[in-house]
Amino acid sequence: MPLQRIETLSHAQRDRLAYIDFRLYFFGEIGRPDLIERFGVAPAGATRDLALYREIAPQNIEFDGSNKIYRIGKMFSPLFDHALQRVLSALALGFGDGVSGPANLLQSLLPCESPTALSNPRMDVLAPICRAIHAKRPVAIRYHSMSSGESERVIVPFALVDTGLRWHVRAFDRKSSEFRDFVVTRIEAPTLLDEEPQANERPDNDIQWTRIIELDFVPHPRLARPEIIKMDYGMTDGSIRMRVRAAVAGYMLLRWSVDASPNHSLTEEQYRLWLSDPLALYGVENAKLAPGYRAPATSTTRK
Repeated sequence: MPLQRIETLSHAQRDRLAYIDFRLYFFGEIGRPDLIERFGVAPAGATRDLALYREIAPQNIEFDGSNKIYRIGKMFSPLFDHALQRVLSALALGFGDGVSGPANLLQSLLPCESPTALSNPRMDVLAPICRAIHAKRPVAIRYHSMSSGESERVIVPFALVDTGLRWHVRAFDRKSSEFRDFVVTRIEAPTLLDEEPQANERPDNDIQWTRIIELDFVPHPRLARPEIIKMDYGMTDGSIRMRVRAAVAGYMLLRWSVDASPNHSLTEEQYRLWLSDPLALYGVENAKLAPGYRAPATSTTRK
């Protein structure tokens, strides 16, 4: 069986076969130069890899002798599970790991345009924060807050959060004795401390992080053709049901331009989805970021 054969190969061999599979699937062809350029293997090694792939999955690959290139077979079925996000990243940014290797590995594999990121963390800040998360250590920082300005703090970081607009670090803040989000671009001079976090500073005590909420998105009721929105988002039963951390819910709704108003009152073009049950955000601290969100009115007793 092909899968059993693949499991007996080395990790490096599987990587090269996966790349052959990827090139055939998304480009329809692959040649020896593609393997040589991507992995730095000798021509003979590239030939062996292509022969091995052809042996394992002969229906997937055909040799075009006139052009000396291998093309996708008419009965092609991918040997590997190509994760969608990794495929899109490879097409947009290249198949390299982004750390080392030839510069051309970081170029898009097909013409592809993405919005330019306006906010990128500095490496000399991001790296120590990552080390602190990995080592489960507190870190002293200088932080610039919109509300309180510059301050010295000690935080206990445990996760990075990509909001789609900027990067945050989720951490316990010893100054406020609360779990909070810190914008990485506002952090300066991070220094790891050689001490263990206290019990109350560990992530399992972060209620917003550990709480999972269920959100149900439907096509915005103002739209005349909801079936198009269902196609856009791959809805199978007329809605998108998601389970997310309370700590990131507001960021997600803002990023996706989901109308979170109770009466779907936002009429601007960008709002294609509506949160059908805004009460699902009850108790979510960052719910105020969700477009149109209104906190439930406090009930009063009639006299």
